Amino acid sequence: MDDSRNQITPPRRKTTWVLWGGLILLAATLSLAFMLAHLRLRLERQPLPVYGQVADFNLTNQNAQAISLSKRLGHVWVADIIFTRCPGPCRRMSKRMKEVQDALPASSQARLVTLTTDPDYDTPAILKKEAVRLGADPNRWIFLTGPQKDIAKLATDSLKLAALEKPANERESANDLFVHSTIFVVIDKKGQLRRVLETEGEGIDPNKVSSDAIASIRKLEREP
Repeated sequence: MDDSRNQITPPRRKTTWVLWGGLILLAATLSLAFMLAHLRLRLERQPLPVYGQVADFNLTNQNAQAISLSKRLGHVWVADIIFTRCPGPCRRMSKRMKEVQDALPASSQARLVTLTTDPDYDTPAILKKEAVRLGADPNRWIFLTGPQKDIAKLATDSLKLAALEKPANERESANDLFVHSTIFVVIDKKGQLRRVLETEGEGIDPNKVSSDAIASIRKLEREP
């Protein structure tokens, strides 16, 4: 009696199918990787959107020098808003900004700008102490103070950095004075707002903030 129909598939045939399956899977993986790389390249080549033009301003830096928009033009810059007495996220934000500073290539002309939302306390002298504490390079990173209305106009109207004084009955400590944005904004060489980067919140990887900022800076520095 011929029982060949009941014989188990030879091991060689099984090995062949495993090999073909592996090759198909490898080809699919390589194809997907190629498509993702191509998509990433296309996205990198696309210009960042323009969200608005930064209006002119006149404020004072940590060295008591006058700073205006005209002194920022020609440079890409990253900005945020904090206050030195902040008991909340400000120190984490400044740590992220320091990481951006340290990651900037030596050839980059980009600048970092930190506004204070507490100018009555954050005088140039106080801001200079904060800059030293943070290890801020004075040629890279400036801290700005000035009249409250002028800071609010620049922060809110141009940079989309919200900052509100906290009602006294809602303060959790003596220095819990303000509620403010925890974002970085990236400005191009023409003084246009081009990117907003979250530094805090659910789903935000704090380790990517500096790399995303650097990627934006490089892209904007390549623009004419």
